[in-house]
Amino acid sequence: MLHLLALGDSYTIGEAVAPEQRWVEQWAGLMQAEGHAMARPVRVIAQTGWTTDELAQAILAAEPLGAWDLATLLIGVNNQYRGRDVDSFSREFNSLLDTAMAAVADRPERVQVLSIPDWGQTPFGATCGRDLNQVSAEIDAYNLAITRRCKARGIALLDITALTRRHSTDPRMHAEDGLHPSADMYGLWAQALLCTGKFGRL
Repeated sequence: MLHLLALGDSYTIGEAVAPEQRWVEQWAGLMQAEGHAMARPVRVIAQTGWTTDELAQAILAAEPLGAWDLATLLIGVNNQYRGRDVDSFSREFNSLLDTAMAAVADRPERVQVLSIPDWGQTPFGATCGRDLNQVSAEIDAYNLAITRRCKARGIALLDITALTRRHSTDPRMHAEDGLHPSADMYGLWAQALLCTGKFGRL
């Protein structure tokens, strides 16, 4: 039985969709279909609006985390949204990687990171009044910091940013709030994780 710990923010808690429509639950279902025994529901420590430091505080409050077979991390969009600098984010993100690694007994092959989606490429983004080219550039800078941290530690990184941009004009890919992904978009993430993510080869 594989037990998954999912760490993050609104994208992991699945804001605006039902719990079973979260990408982590959809992915676990796909893994089950592939013959893997997955513990359900997935253990999620995430909340809409959390930044890296707020996630870290919540993890401390939830300790001891215990032992897990797999861990995922998707965090950082709220750091960017609030205008925080990339260097501070990078350091805090690396500490969260420490936490994820510790949860899986320091096995980097059991940690999967997902990149930060581009919230500017949503109906909400189109009407928010911000410079969307700048939003995309800042998200790219954050994702570059994530890429460097993951590469240095041999941790898999799944690029979902490209998916959010590629399907930005498809209304089916956005939840009713116009900001968060729909169940269909989360399904694309789950499929991508199954096909190209490291967990798909367990």
